[in-house]
Amino acid sequence: MPIPTPPTETELKNHPVVSREDWLTARVRHLRNEKALTRMRDLVNAERRQLPWVKVEKEYRFDAPGGTETLADLFGGRSQLIVHHFMFGPDWDAGCPSCSLEADHAEGALVHLENHDVSYVRVSRAPLNKIEAYKRRMGWKAKWVSSHKSNFNFDFHVSFTKEDLEKGEFYYNYQTIKDAKYQIDELPGLSVFYINSNGAVFHTYSSYARGNEEATSAFIYLDITPKGRNENEIMDWVRRHDEYPVPSGGNDS
Repeated sequence: MPIPTPPTETELKNHPVVSREDWLTARVRHLRNEKALTRMRDLVNAERRQLPWVKVEKEYRFDAPGGTETLADLFGGRSQLIVHHFMFGPDWDAGCPSCSLEADHAEGALVHLENHDVSYVRVSRAPLNKIEAYKRRMGWKAKWVSSHKSNFNFDFHVSFTKEDLEKGEFYYNYQTIKDAKYQIDELPGLSVFYINSNGAVFHTYSSYARGNEEATSAFIYLDITPKGRNENEIMDWVRRHDEYPVPSGGNDS
């Protein structure tokens, strides 16, 4: 589905203006669709929880600040684990701006997740020293480990070899991708795992691409504004939070 075209200044200037009564009529009509979307989201969420699981048989090992850790270690004593497949390749100088936007939002949710039996960990193929430097730059607190020495990223289809890219197609988001704009060695995703009382780990869910948008509330806020996301390509406006120009104005007093 094509990205909605941002409104032009002329369209904004000539936007319909009506009485409060007429606005309320239109708003109530739109509310029917909003409620339908909410009910559909509840249905999809329930369906997701009913998906079958896959036992993780491979012993993945990650470089962590305290030493080598397994996937089971990443749970940190909780039974559920969300892994943010953060785009940060071994030869990159910084993490992906779009993944950084999502990470900014996750930071505020950490205390709530951790007190609801959920651990959240970022995983990237960049070596740990690069990860630690970028984490300090961004001022983040969430745990972040390196999968540089394992096949974790490749097995979960968020990293791709030169051979994959040279073929001109690879498997991502549950389909074969041939679009040239996706021909890069790292792509984003979220994966969810569960560990039982016997220590067995299960892969319960993964989502990719726009499937993770609801984890980034800036999108939801923008979607309720007159200009929407105001983008010509997905997230073409996103910058790392320390790279935006100094605001020229605002409502600070």
